Amino acid sequence: MNSMAISISKSVSKFHPKSHNQNPKLSIRRSHHCPFNCPYPFKSLSNHVPAKLISISNLDQTTNSPLKIENPSLRKWVHFIGIGGSGLSALAKLALNQGYEVSGSDIVWNESINGLQEAGAKVWLGHSANNLRNGVGNLPDFVVVSSAISSDNVEILHAESFGVPVYKRDKWLGMVTSDYNLIAVSGTHGKSTTTAMLAYVLKSMGDDLSAVVGANVPQFPGGNILSGNGHNFVLEADEYDDCFLGLSPYIAVVTNVEWEHVDIFKNEEAVRKSFRKFLKQIRVGGYLILYGDSEGACSLLRETDVETASNDELFVPSSTELSAHYRVTTYGISNLNEWHASFIVPNSQGGVDYVLNHKGYPVANISLKIPGTHNVLNSLAVIAAVTALIGDKSLSYESVDRVKSPLSNFLGVSRRFEMIGEIYGCQIYDDYAHHPTAVCAVLQAARTRYPHKDLWVIFQPHTFSSLFHFGSRLAAFMDEFSNALSNADRVITTQVWAAREMNVCDVSGRELATCIGPPSEYIPFMEDILDKLVQEISTYPDQEIVVFTLGAGNITELGPKLLYRLKKKAPSITDNQSKSATEVLRPGPFTIKIVGDYE
Repeated sequence: MNSMAISISKSVSKFHPKSHNQNPKLSIRRSHHCPFNCPYPFKSLSNHVPAKLISISNLDQTTNSPLKIENPSLRKWVHFIGIGGSGLSALAKLALNQGYEVSGSDIVWNESINGLQEAGAKVWLGHSANNLRNGVGNLPDFVVVSSAISSDNVEILHAESFGVPVYKRDKWLGMVTSDYNLIAVSGTHGKSTTTAMLAYVLKSMGDDLSAVVGANVPQFPGGNILSGNGHNFVLEADEYDDCFLGLSPYIAVVTNVEWEHVDIFKNEEAVRKSFRKFLKQIRVGGYLILYGDSEGACSLLRETDVETASNDELFVPSSTELSAHYRVTTYGISNLNEWHASFIVPNSQGGVDYVLNHKGYPVANISLKIPGTHNVLNSLAVIAAVTALIGDKSLSYESVDRVKSPLSNFLGVSRRFEMIGEIYGCQIYDDYAHHPTAVCAVLQAARTRYPHKDLWVIFQPHTFSSLFHFGSRLAAFMDEFSNALSNADRVITTQVWAAREMNVCDVSGRELATCIGPPSEYIPFMEDILDKLVQEISTYPDQEIVVFTLGAGNITELGPKLLYRLKKKAPSITDNQSKSATEVLRPGPFTIKIVGDYE
């Protein structure tokens, strides 16, 4: 592409005159319509008190939410049931940083628990009433329970029998964040990366914020949390089991809406219904940041009853909608969105560059180190959220200039296009993708980064069952998975990873491999896959291939084992090649160090 095509001069990095608003009263400006032809324009009110980026003085501090404990003599004890999960482990870390005594239990030990123990938490393997006693007969002040824990859990019953308050994760999150200027990032896909990116950008801009992310962020000292003293709190808001309905955000981000969590939601409309409830939680004068190219996200506004004004003005909402009065900002690839990207091209860092546009006007060149159009969208959500948080429109383009540098330095989160290493010129990656849309996004990004290499995918299907089981994820999305995985040159499917639940739908990776067709194959067990890959890659080391392990389960263990085995299989490689097989600094945050014996 001609460099002049994506060059933007400073002269366009100013607000278009029509976007200025000097009227302190309820303002009316041009409406932006959904690119999926939603019948109503997006509402955008400006008679709110703008938030301050670094210091927010207009928040009510009178509620009785759990906050940082300054006096050690008043230290309270909180016990987390299911503490090893990504959601509760983050809350446990946050509680430790806020001065709480923290304990917890889980049935599976993991690295998150190791980190919590090192930070001072007491953790038990297995559930028992004795876990709620601290050795002298005292009970915790609060018990917080993962959504995955049954209500008849022995620790829950013991706590309730003695009158200890028991909170589901959503209620606890609502209490913890109620005194903060909450920015809640929701959506079927992209929550973790967008949350981490937003928190990283704000931190880099000088904001002493707090944040909780549902994945490890190597650029965060706390792994998946930030614990600051400021008023802003960036949170990954999960729709699973309606967990986000306990929140009251000032800014709500919706990255997209699709059918997911098939054990909870019967169909896509059930998912949308949950998100509509979430939008009602947005605070007065707040913002909704919406992915405008998502039919599911746009559908959330279709029930809004509004009256439209002239073409140069925003609509005036009906009296029933004035009770909500938050403004909506859209982002996407379509130029119908307020913020949109154009001229998206791969860059030399393994990421992407693009031109940022606001209301059709180019305002900045943005460069990312992480690949894929999906990460362009994540960064657009961050830009929209930051400018909304600052509030003062006269500073919006100035804020874009401040956002550019941290965006270009953001390196991603764990298990999102994570490079494990390289040997024989074969790159090995791992990704959490376990939904067809996510699988498709990862493979499209891989094709962009490696246009001349074959993509080999080892995919571990994921399924759930529960008391209110509506079906298996694999069974529900069989055709979609087949279409998404057909973008790879070779696919190996494993047996279903069902975590703690049973695979009640009698489906397996075999059916998926059959649905995809050649050259896919079903190999149920990880060790057999490992043996096969080691043999094939080491026998023909000159193949131009990229290996991806995809899924939400223990498939993540395969990449490091494969790398280690290949290194041992190749004693004749040079020192530099040997280093690349055990320690690789990729265009991303993770340096992989292989230790121990994986054989």
